[in-house]
Amino acid sequence: MDFSRLLGCLHDDFALLRDAVAAADPSARVPSCPDWSAADLAHHVAKVYLHKAESIRLGAFPEEWPPGVLDDDPVTTLDETHAVLIGQFSAHSPEDRAATWHEPDQTVGFWIRRMAQETLIHRVDAELTAGRPVSPIPGDLALDGIDEVLKLFLGYGSTHWLDDFGTLLDDPDERPVSVSTSHHAWTLRAVRGEGVLPWRIHVEDAKTGFDGDALVSGDAVPLLLWLWNRGDDSSVRLSGDPALLKQFHALRTAATQ
Repeated sequence: MDFSRLLGCLHDDFALLRDAVAAADPSARVPSCPDWSAADLAHHVAKVYLHKAESIRLGAFPEEWPPGVLDDDPVTTLDETHAVLIGQFSAHSPEDRAATWHEPDQTVGFWIRRMAQETLIHRVDAELTAGRPVSPIPGDLALDGIDEVLKLFLGYGSTHWLDDFGTLLDDPDERPVSVSTSHHAWTLRAVRGEGVLPWRIHVEDAKTGFDGDALVSGDAVPLLLWLWNRGDDSSVRLSGDPALLKQFHALRTAATQ
């Protein structure tokens, strides 16, 4: 997706997020994140926005974090921090340098994509909290989000956030898993790592969705929500070896926690 499209999606999803937070009781539990209230959700998003804005402004991660006290009102704090984030995006080109957690991509563009996806998932959380149906999700944004989860959070994450995966990569099943939509497919498999990494998850684009010993498939929107634990197994199609599917389920959960 090009950056103008991602920024447009960010704009639209922020409006939906803000509206749902305004409609929800601040103390209401978030069904998809039951440890959070609606106010907690809003303040989480606000802190994420500020952190990314500072990472762009400074060209480095902020040393003093978390920030000072945010406004208690969930909508006000969302408005204020969103304005700061968009201000940084407007002041820079996507190619400009920014500190990110993805070593191969230290650019503002990385955060444009990440914040578009972050805002999408949390506006879904907010709509569920407000008791509203989930608003339509653009197919291209969902497809991009699937690619991000698989390649960055699962693939890259397995080489840099080993602790998040616990014992899952101690002796994993090496057989491939296919993830497929009607528009794109990916193949994932555990491969031997290098140095102190015993194993990692290798992710590559696939020509078909039939390259694995297990398959997770579905339309892009429900598949993205499933990957982020915002949908149950009935929202996607699961086939193939049950043990391999169970391993992928656990890896997905670890990568997106």
